[in-house]
Formats: sequence, structure tokens, C-alpha cells
Amino acid sequence: QVRLVESGGGLVQAGGSLRLSCTASALSVGIYTMGWFRQAPGREREFVAAMTFSGDSTAVADFVKGRFTIAQDNAKGTLYLQMNNLNPEDTAVYYCAATGRLKLYKTPHEYPYWGQGTQVTVSS
Repeated sequence: QVRLVESGGGLVQAGGSLRLSCTASALSVGIYTMGWFRQAPGREREFVAAMTFSGDSTAVADFVKGRFTIAQDNAKGTLYLQMNNLNPEDTAVYYCAATGRLKLYKTPHEYPYWGQGTQVTVSS
């Protein structure tokens, strides 16, 4: 059973920064790719970033390039999303996801494991 727990969301002013964390449970053996998605009210869940467990491959959505960075600490079993220069359009619930496949999938249905989400609100 894979359990993912996100943290680090909150309220921030436009131009500010937040770092999200996703901690995987000790039973997450066999997870090869982890990612971040977000969902704003009335919108579909969208891809933000993904990283292979080895850390040698990453993918980031075009709309966050240069602002968001995905990273991980395998020793801690934690995935991070550093978000800089936030704007109100980044307001959403951010979800951590994981899969046992080694590929940087960008669609939600490719990830069988999900965290509960953490709210990010950016004020103008």
C-alpha cells in the first residue's frame, strides 16, 4: 500500500514562494515515477511536474518553466515542488502522485496513487 502525504500549501502574495513536500510511506517500494498535479475550481486536474525515482529525468509543464522546480530526497522518501514567482493563476489544490512505471506521464489516469492534496492560494 502506497501512502502519499502532501504539506506546505498556504496563502501567499503574488510574487511570493512556497515549497510543497510529498512524503511517501515506508511501503513505497516499487515506485519509479512521482509527479505533481493541480486542480483549480471548475477546471480539470492538470500536470505540473514529474520526476523519476532515480532523479535522472524530469518534466515540467510549460506554464511553470522557470518558476517551479521539482526535486527529491530519496533518503527521506520526500518529493518537493519549489514554487517561485507565484501568481493568482497558480491558485489550486496541489496533488502528489506516484506510479510503479518508469515514465514521465503527464496525464492523471497514469498515476494509481494519490495524496489528499494541499491548498495553495495566491492573492493579488
